Amino acid sequence: MAGNGLPSLGRVKLTDLIASEGIPSDTYKLSVSTLSQSLAQYSAAIIQLPPTDGALLRCCLESARPYFNQKPPYPSSDMIHIDDSREWCKTSGYTADPQLWQESYDYRPGLTSTEPNNDIELPPSGLTDIFMLLGKAARDILDAISFYLNLRSCAFTEILDNVPLRNREISSSVLSVGCHARPSFQGAQHHNLTTQEDGQLVMFTDHEHQVDKSLVSIIKSDKAGLHIRDFNGRWVLVDGDLGPQEAIMYPGLALYHATAGYVSPALHRTDINSLHGGMYGRCSVSYKLMPKSMTSLNCSEMRAAGHGVEAQFQIPVSVDDFMQRSHSLDQLFNRNSFPSFSFPTAQEGSIKPLMKRKKNSTRCKPLPPSKRLRLEAQRVLKERVQDIADKKGIKLRFCSLKECESHIHTLDSPCGNIRLEIGWPPGVPFVHPHDLPNKAKIGFLETYEPGWTANHDMELTLIESGQSSQHADG
Repeated sequence: MAGNGLPSLGRVKLTDLIASEGIPSDTYKLSVSTLSQSLAQYSAAIIQLPPTDGALLRCCLESARPYFNQKPPYPSSDMIHIDDSREWCKTSGYTADPQLWQESYDYRPGLTSTEPNNDIELPPSGLTDIFMLLGKAARDILDAISFYLNLRSCAFTEILDNVPLRNREISSSVLSVGCHARPSFQGAQHHNLTTQEDGQLVMFTDHEHQVDKSLVSIIKSDKAGLHIRDFNGRWVLVDGDLGPQEAIMYPGLALYHATAGYVSPALHRTDINSLHGGMYGRCSVSYKLMPKSMTSLNCSEMRAAGHGVEAQFQIPVSVDDFMQRSHSLDQLFNRNSFPSFSFPTAQEGSIKPLMKRKKNSTRCKPLPPSKRLRLEAQRVLKERVQDIADKKGIKLRFCSLKECESHIHTLDSPCGNIRLEIGWPPGVPFVHPHDLPNKAKIGFLETYEPGWTANHDMELTLIESGQSSQHADG
């Protein structure tokens, strides 16, 4: 499988991607591997939903057709919305983009939609239930990707909305019911014609290169037409043979940044050639799992897992700034430089993430073994000490390696003060992991992080390098 890859988009049952306590099952590992390989090759995957969830999505699509069909041929000026990045987390209710020949109804919990002239209008059905089921599905998918990248459980919880939302909070994630190329909608007047390899003409919207700024997007349509560019630069129709309970999932720019470029975002476009002659156009239901605005994107979890992080991802970026910033597609989609995943056979019993690095490529250099040990040990120590401090109501400040070098031998140091303040047991050494040799770091992690050696699949060379080291790591 590693050599030939998947012949088409991977199909994964959502129920098989739900993590459970204890050792991961073979079904879970196989599903995660299939999902990850499909993302690596096609930047998308097919998710098979439970029967009841699929039925609810189809009901929503059925109700969307008459909802949009009763709209006027051209929207009023206050309903026109053309990619205003400043309003990325404030959209609600009906909007239209004439340039894309697209209309949508956005459902965002915590924000009440307003209709023009205070008219009473019934939105498409089941939005609250669909938001919950697709939101849960998107988080399960995100956790599966984290598992494959060897990140800690729920690695992205800090940048996601609370579940449930707290009082007066507005959801950053959004559920959109859309209609593309409604015949009675006179928004778009110009289109681009592109020629396929077989010589047939296919019509796309003017803005044919689109990319979501989400972490994860899930979309279900009533007609095929979604194309996504694969790793080789070819446009692939990804929803041509979807079953009634299946939807398309693809990553966005936020996940690309949060994983330091290890997960490629999907570049997509919509074919509207086959929609002419129909009554309603192409209706869709899409959910975008977004990071919350009052946080920042950083790659701390990737560094803690030992992944190489390039300079462009090392500085934390405010989510609000990230969403309002324009991103160069030429730089983002230079697919030849993207890392690709290799996948173990079923007999290996694990899915450790290995990156195939091309020759003469400086991308994604792995951290030195000593630094990987120090970062992991530092994280575990901080968690253990923080747990004690939280129970005592003490605010802690951990000193960095550079700071420690100046006061490591002084009696009145931040390290010593922390030990006294939290009541660290007498006789138990309290040291920073960067003060320990590599062999001691491994013992520290095996003691305080059960299963660490197995989960991180540390090579013997790390232990050998630690034993041969004659000085403290740092």
